[in-house]
Amino acid sequence: MGGIGAVQSEYQAMLRTLSEASVEQHFDAFTDIAWDDPAFAIDPADPRWVLPEVDPLGRTAWYRSLPLERQIEVGFYRQTNVVKVGLQFEQVLIAGLMMYCLDLPNGRAEFRYSTHEATEECHHTQMFQEFVNRTGLDVPGAHSVFRALGPILPLAAKHLPFIFFVGVLGGEEPIDHAQKVMLRSGEEMHPLLRRISQIHVAEEARHIGFAHQFLEHRAPALNVFERAFASVLTPVIMRLLCDAIVVPGPKAIRDMGIPKDVVREVWWGSPESRKFLRDMFGDVRMLAEEIGLMNPVSRRIWRALGIAGRPNRFRSEPAPGSA
Repeated sequence: MGGIGAVQSEYQAMLRTLSEASVEQHFDAFTDIAWDDPAFAIDPADPRWVLPEVDPLGRTAWYRSLPLERQIEVGFYRQTNVVKVGLQFEQVLIAGLMMYCLDLPNGRAEFRYSTHEATEECHHTQMFQEFVNRTGLDVPGAHSVFRALGPILPLAAKHLPFIFFVGVLGGEEPIDHAQKVMLRSGEEMHPLLRRISQIHVAEEARHIGFAHQFLEHRAPALNVFERAFASVLTPVIMRLLCDAIVVPGPKAIRDMGIPKDVVREVWWGSPESRKFLRDMFGDVRMLAEEIGLMNPVSRRIWRALGIAGRPNRFRSEPAPGSA
């Protein structure tokens, strides 16, 4: 029993450390971004909205063949829509965190950290929506199916918390990966979008770290059936949420005027796009290996869904061949 108590004590101490970090280093949507700085002004004709080649759509021959004005127009819309997607996912996440905390016993360090995280995510939704508002674009954000299921998904946090936090990684890892690839590339970005991405990546490191620690802590308590169920469901959740968040919905595709063959190429028909898809989940594959969610059956599902590959050796390891 002493071993179990020591593990629990170590876990609670880690949560207190994360909570203290949230107090010492956090961002406010309206004091840490100079919204009215002329350098951050949003001009729809600004050439810095052209998509860089690290963007899956930006590297296509179709996009590169467009006149500069159209490249700017499509890039402006796409980057704004991606921000709106992030906002919608975090709204669902906040609701789930509150559901998870609803019946936590008094004295649990998870309550304090979860509410710190929800506070930070609220600031993210504010800065994301402020950005979208300032563009003047009426973007839809995530696919309509995700928006329709949004009110239901947080219920998993109360009844299936292990699976809920698997879902947290299914949404956070693709967004985080895409932003890190963009920032690491060194390619020119609009400075306001760069600042928002930097803030988001900095705080998401804590949020993703908590989800990893939560799953590592809870995994040893799973029985044989629960472990088998989670091992099979994990890759399915990763792929479903990735597609719901990363792939634009029909309205966004129509608004940008992307041809159907280009849509198939970008999501996920070309070798480059399939590599991008696999690379999003290097950290999750590493976690699945560590907590016993990889087995002969689940490995076949990872492969069938196109998201198998070498697990990362450490958190946020840059993918081979990436910038």
